Amino acid sequence: MRISTNVLSMNAKLALYKNEQSINFGMERLATGKKLNAASDNPANVTIVTRMRDLAVRFAISANSFE
Repeated sequence: MRISTNVLSMNAKLALYKNEQSINFGMERLATGKKLNAASDNPANVTIVTRMRDLAVRFAISANSFE
């Protein structure tokens, strides 16, 4: 009796899975219209965006305090 593995089919399945993940990622970006949908997309840019939002909120609060 000869024992064989399914290496070719396992490699094909892995390649298919990776392609599917890539397509899903692209479709999510297209559907939302956002470059950053989650922190895992680009952690460095997420921190920059968060700081900019905090700064904008602080500016808005300080602008309202002058009235």
